[in-house]
Amino acid sequence: MPQLIFLLVTGAGMILAGRLLRGASGRVADDLREVREAMNRKEQSRDRTTATPLERDPATGIYRPKRPDVS
Repeated sequence: MPQLIFLLVTGAGMILAGRLLRGASGRVADDLREVREAMNRKEQSRDRTTATPLERDPATGIYRPKRPDVS
């Protein structure tokens, strides 16, 4: 009986870990897509003298390309 409980707890832990990893990989993919889009915008402008403006995310402290104002 203890072996069955151990297997159930281990299986539940593996499922939880898989979900956490899938969520993290999705966030990384989103960040990479943002950076690629910014690089493509920079490449299309052909203006090599100015840098892409960055803004700091207050929640994480990570600098990301500034999103264009949609007004």
